[in-house]
Amino acid sequence: MKRWMTVPCRVPDHAAAAAAAERQDTLTKPPGSLGRLEALAIQLASLQSRKRPRVDRVHISVFAGDHGVAAEGISAFPQAVTGEMLRNFANGGAAIAVLARELGATLEVVNLGTVNDPGEIPGVRREIIAPSTANLRHVPAMTDDELDAAFDAGIRSVARATADGAELYIGGDMGIGNTTAASALACALLGEKPDVLAGPGTGLDKQGVARKAQVITDALCAHASAIAPREMLRHYGGFEIAALTGAFVAAAQCGLPVLVDGFIASTAALAAVALRPDARPWMIFAHRSHERGHGRVLDALQASPLLDLHMRLGEASGAAVAVPLLRMACTLHGSMATFAEAGVSEA
Repeated sequence: MKRWMTVPCRVPDHAAAAAAAERQDTLTKPPGSLGRLEALAIQLASLQSRKRPRVDRVHISVFAGDHGVAAEGISAFPQAVTGEMLRNFANGGAAIAVLARELGATLEVVNLGTVNDPGEIPGVRREIIAPSTANLRHVPAMTDDELDAAFDAGIRSVARATADGAELYIGGDMGIGNTTAASALACALLGEKPDVLAGPGTGLDKQGVARKAQVITDALCAHASAIAPREMLRHYGGFEIAALTGAFVAAAQCGLPVLVDGFIASTAALAAVALRPDARPWMIFAHRSHERGHGRVLDALQASPLLDLHMRLGEASGAAVAVPLLRMACTLHGSMATFAEAGVSEA
């Protein structure tokens, strides 16, 4: 295990949580009447070590990478789309670019390797590992060096976020074939059957989903010796999934709260927790994706997502949509009057 992975994650500030909970009890409302918004404010207080948390400064990193398993026909879209979408991100036309603009969030896009390499694009970071992972149906998706390079890309992203004063970190993904990689990885980590986790991804029909499940079944047989979490990630994952895993651990190590997106990001979170269980308290789960396997992954993480909008886009879009909820939770917590301030009688 690399040295960075042995660094303990920060411990949430229980005193700050207690102070925030005490403040909630003094606000002009019946106790608990704002439901999960109250719990969110208290959780963020503990993660930010302050009685009145804020999520004004949001950093979003979208990692893009191609997958060798796309050769198995497991996507409704051609592999060239990964590289093409990089331009769309940079030009502001992708969903996450629109959402980041609306939120006033920092958005960075990191190209980890695409078969259809678009070259230098203003606004896209080139941190190329390889044009694609290998075909996980037959061979490990990544070498040890490639896995470490993907981890490092995630770690550097968190370093940039903290240097920019971010109060919340969001990681997103782009890569044709990545629901197959994530499903395979989740199957390995959870000991689950492929037909339980494999879903339509970008829009496969029933026959396509069955083909995807068979590819995953073959992969699980080919890599049965990969029983440690790191090896599972190396054999089944992708560059963007590994980068997200590294980012989530690094964020927990430096005390930066993470808002986790959908199926791909949650599978990366599952891998992060398998590698560093003490990373789990730093994760808030934004939404329940419409992708079939997401519910099983959320259950394994004991996660209760904030939203269920039948989204399955990726790109960090579901997490971005949930940011206003966190902001409202913080604003209510910090700006409501107490009974004493308002001169209102308590029960």
